[in-house]
Amino acid sequence: MLKIHNLSVEVKDKKILKDLNLTINDGEVHVIMGPNGTGKSTLSKVIMRDDNFTVTKGTIKYNDKDILSLTTDEVARLGIFLAMQYPISIEGVSNADMLKSALTIRGEKNINLFKFITELENAYDELNFDKSTIHSSINEGFSGGERKKNEIIGMKILKPSFIILDEIDSGVDVDNLKVISSNILKYKNESNASLLIITHYPHILNYIKPDYVHIMKDGNIVKTGTSHLADEILKEGYEASIMKEDL
Repeated sequence: MLKIHNLSVEVKDKKILKDLNLTINDGEVHVIMGPNGTGKSTLSKVIMRDDNFTVTKGTIKYNDKDILSLTTDEVARLGIFLAMQYPISIEGVSNADMLKSALTIRGEKNINLFKFITELENAYDELNFDKSTIHSSINEGFSGGERKKNEIIGMKILKPSFIILDEIDSGVDVDNLKVISSNILKYKNESNASLLIITHYPHILNYIKPDYVHIMKDGNIVKTGTSHLADEILKEGYEASIMKEDL
């Protein structure tokens, strides 16, 4: 589904990603872990075509289509979704209006409003979220956990096939993380979507089991393993896990 080949990226002449390679197949769950400042979130932003970052080398292909020449909205319309690390608030625009507009822009011209509102309310119920916020300004006055829930509501309504979760577990308590994770996993299993999870700590992996765990250091993936690698990182730290030989 997604193939990154020899990707190098700069921001303000500073190299962030260096010859990075990553292949994610349909239905797979990949996790990227690593210390702060190593390029994890940069990768998510480059995939979503954030023009603050300059690609100096390499390719990113989504279902064999080169996406480096596309804009953010064009990438999103292909079915790529980013749940952001720090979701912003937007005054004067409701969640319902934003999601309805997104569906319309994607090409769903004749939206059944009753079906749309019913599906939206069901998403709120499944995330144990107050439905009165459906028509309030996006993330206005929301806690960190509520903002993350709002991201997952967008995922459930827009139905992407490739989902990037950038620090979805940060600022979320244990109970809400369990609810968020169960909704992500349910959607993934129903749609065969692929997941790229970016995280510092493997708490979310207690609920969503990855096929592959990658350690990123200095802008590149330096080690890949199974879910056991995440457990190893938690016990021994990044450097020890990188240096440890595979059995």
